[in-house]
Amino acid sequence: MRAVVLLLLGVNLVSASLHTVQYFYTATTGIENFPRFVDVGMLNGKQISMYDSISKRKIPKQKWMEENLDQEYWDSSTEILRGAEEHFLHQIQVAMSRFNQSAGVHTFQRMYGCEWDDETGATNGFDEYGYDGEDFVSVDVKEGRLISTVPQGISTVVKWNNERKNLDREKHYIKTVCIEWLQKYVEYGKSSLQKTVSPQVSLLQKNPSSPVTCHATGFYPRGIIISWMKNGQEHHEDVDLGDLLPNEDGTFQRTSTISVTPDEWKKNKFICVVEHQGKTISSILKEKKIRAKNETSVPIGIIGAVAAVILLVVIGVAGFMVYRKKKGFKPVEASDNSSNERITDTLISSGSGSSTSS
Repeated sequence: MRAVVLLLLGVNLVSASLHTVQYFYTATTGIENFPRFVDVGMLNGKQISMYDSISKRKIPKQKWMEENLDQEYWDSSTEILRGAEEHFLHQIQVAMSRFNQSAGVHTFQRMYGCEWDDETGATNGFDEYGYDGEDFVSVDVKEGRLISTVPQGISTVVKWNNERKNLDREKHYIKTVCIEWLQKYVEYGKSSLQKTVSPQVSLLQKNPSSPVTCHATGFYPRGIIISWMKNGQEHHEDVDLGDLLPNEDGTFQRTSTISVTPDEWKKNKFICVVEHQGKTISSILKEKKIRAKNETSVPIGIIGAVAAVILLVVIGVAGFMVYRKKKGFKPVEASDNSSNERITDTLISSGSGSSTSS
């Protein structure tokens, strides 16, 4: 399974016409002074909402979300997520049991949502679950079935695939309800989504003999290309392209590091080329342009509450996972993710709507 950070951001180069809404549930165990459950909502790579087990409230993270959605939406979503929290904390215990674990740091996560191309009308959906950073089960939306790549997920797959009613509702949510809400969000936040911010580019180096990093930060939208040129030709040897990361203000950052000796780059012309939204920024590798890494503050790249998920990556227990709604809840039409959260109960422990472990 891809790293959480990458899932949070989606693909690195995205067409301006392609829009994505994603929700991330994360339950944890064994981490002190940290929320045991977090839900993060993302639109086109920007955080739009959050919930955690400390505040126990779903709140907007964009002004346009607050302005366009009434209190009933936030109240109903909060109720749902409180149920999801309780259920997810149960499910992480079930998963630990299946993997013969009784203690330690573990994560149980879900990532679901949909995509819509406003030019072609094409849509796509996804619903993936993971345990401790690895695939556990996922929904094949096209085929309408659950699949798993690990033995511990087989019993869940067998049970869930026999529950056609639940799978049909899941498919309906992803292919219809999710798309409808995605289109609403795009309309609500169009002024914010259409803004363009160019990157700031710096050349960084720890010491004279260490690799040189081309660091682009503060850009939006997220699509960016960073490449190296040597004497006018593309250069790919000993180049390491870093992950796309979010900044706290909703912009993004990315690095490309080249391993080259001072003697080599002084005898040749190396250029870092950054392309973003039709604009090209070129930085020639010269000694006077290189800044020491300890003299600059390079942000870690955290989108507000998404820090919860990214922290899990840092401590080496990243993944994604699922929640399935507690039995007894009824759909609330006011919320975008309510119908999906309501129908997807007990995926791991039962698949039949109960909350008892199997």
